[in-house]
Amino acid sequence: MICVVLVNYNGKKYNEACIASILKSQCKEKLEIVVVDNASTDGSMGKLEELYAGTENVHLLYLKENYGFSKANNEGIRWALDKKCKYILLQNNDTIIEPGAIGEMVSLQCRTGHIIVPKILYADRPDIIWCAGGELSGLLKKPKHTGAGQIDRGQFNKEGRCTFANGCCILLSDQIIEKLGLLDERFFLYYEDTEYSMRAEKHDIEISYCGQAVVYHKVNGSTGGNDNPVNAYYITRNWLMCNWTHMKARFAVFMIYFLCNRLCWAIIWLLSGKPVMVREMWRGITDFMNGKSGKL
Repeated sequence: MICVVLVNYNGKKYNEACIASILKSQCKEKLEIVVVDNASTDGSMGKLEELYAGTENVHLLYLKENYGFSKANNEGIRWALDKKCKYILLQNNDTIIEPGAIGEMVSLQCRTGHIIVPKILYADRPDIIWCAGGELSGLLKKPKHTGAGQIDRGQFNKEGRCTFANGCCILLSDQIIEKLGLLDERFFLYYEDTEYSMRAEKHDIEISYCGQAVVYHKVNGSTGGNDNPVNAYYITRNWLMCNWTHMKARFAVFMIYFLCNRLCWAIIWLLSGKPVMVREMWRGITDFMNGKSGKL
């Protein structure tokens, strides 16, 4: 049995299309969908209740407050494991998945035992690649999307190994979760997937890219984009927290790169008239130094 976990936070304009695409999936295994709501206020869950009340394979879980991406996904994972689901697909609700994608990913997982990621294209530019697998750089462990911005001419249609699993859409098995555990709830938003990829590497669990599985992503649909000051905070703090957790021996080397990177962004934001971005970035640094994690 396969369970697709969708995290919802005020995603009314995305949920219906996402769920409809999942329900069109062509796979042999029984398919369940669980939507975990982070205390939305836009009426999105009420809409889902209207659409899927009484259905057997769409389930709604309600959290009392916005606990963030990791905890909401973890609640969905726990629900799936309780239902004895063998495969668990974590999928952003601002995506559309092709009918054959889940079946292709499950088939590759059965053959390899790996974490599986699909080809992800821009929803508004479906001929442009957003992510065709990914890599963590050798020294700094910086995640990079393979093929980002390239026209999709089929050059990434084959399967292959990678070292970074983007959390937009990631297939896990119950055995992988047993070995690696759940997502790290300290992060709240951003870098959960990077940390999980680093953890997988330490436990000798590999990641495979499935080029025949295609997902369309409405990029930044659920987070507000790179100009959101809150995102500047979480990216800054969680980048530090992730690398401190996994690369302490090389953390000093990473810090040289990190400070140069953040300084460049601070200059760009100041020249663009966005001092609030710099303020939130600095808050992220100070909160990391003070050991603060979780929700801002």
